[in-house]
Formats: sequence, structure tokens, C-alpha cells
Amino acid sequence: MTVQGESGCVFCRIARGEAPASMVLEDDGSGVVAFMDIAPASRGHLLVVPVRHAVTLWDLTEEEAAAIFRVARRIAGAMRETLGFDGLNVLQSNGAAAGQVVFHFHLHLIPRYAGGEGLAFRLRPPTYTAPERLELDAVADRLRRALEASSTAS
Repeated sequence: MTVQGESGCVFCRIARGEAPASMVLEDDGSGVVAFMDIAPASRGHLLVVPVRHAVTLWDLTEEEAAAIFRVARRIAGAMRETLGFDGLNVLQSNGAAAGQVVFHFHLHLIPRYAGGEGLAFRLRPPTYTAPERLELDAVADRLRRALEASSTAS
């Protein structure tokens, strides 16, 4: 898998209007576009994408991340009113190991219908063993310290 730069990125071309897409929201000043997924996991599955090329969550500015989720929340409301689904998955992958296929940040909004369309997510491998509380506490402590260090550095 190769990571495409902005010039070869299909989502950049869609955002610029240079590639076809079934647009749900064109950039309204938010720096975000939304369009239907061409390989949907369910009826109504769409993508919310920043206009600026950013490969992963870590490449977004805080403002871009906030704009993406503001737009996603607004669209999710319209989806709930019009599509008659029973639930909604919000999914986002960073890097090939996480299943990212198009290397431009995108947030999936995936409607779920009772009785289902066969869509299933497995968050744990079949051999999963729950960690002990001490391990959870140790990881939480490391993350807290990293957050504290990053907030004092800014």
C-alpha cells in the first residue's frame, strides 16, 4: 500500500470538485465536505472529510478536528430524520494496521438497521484476555502524565 500525496489523493480531488462524488455537503466555510461512500457497509453510509489533505487524526489541527465532528453531528441528525435506521456507527481508522485504505483522514457515518445488513465489527481478537486492573491503572497513569506534559508545554 502506498500513501498518496495531495496531488494523487482521490478525496482531495473530490473536495476540489475534480472527481465525481454524491455530495451531501460541499465546503460551507467549515473546511469539510461529506459524500456517500462508493462501497457502503450499509444503506446511507457516508464519509466526512477535511478539504485540506491530512492523512491521519494526528495530522489535523484541533480546529479541523472540531469542524469535522460538528459537521458529522449535524449530518447524523439529518440522517436520523430521513433514513429510518436504528443505530449509527462512527468509525475512523489511522494507518494501514488500523485498516485505513485511503490515506486522507475520513470519518465514516454508518447507519445500522435492526435485523441488520450483516455488518459486524470485532474489536477484540478471539483469544482476547481482559487485562488486570493494575495494568489498566499503569497505562492510564502513563497517559495522564503525557497529557499533563503536553498541556504544560503549550
